[in-house]
Amino acid sequence: MKALTIREVPDEIYATLKACARDNRRSLQQQVLDVLARESHLVHFGCVSKALRWRSRLKDRSLGNVVEDIRSSRRR
Repeated sequence: MKALTIREVPDEIYATLKACARDNRRSLQQQVLDVLARESHLVHFGCVSKALRWRSRLKDRSLGNVVEDIRSSRRR
């Protein structure tokens, strides 16, 4: 595992992390690791990431004009 040092953490952020760690019965280090893990998960598996993957998969496909298809279907 790698070690990470974070310098010049604003007092407000430090206090918030410390309070969250206490509320979750964790050490400050465990709390920070949890926050980083959740953020990392969101980056890799979040909605935006999924949408970007779908967009790249569908970019060369012709999906037609969905609005026009619905309108013509309603006219029938």
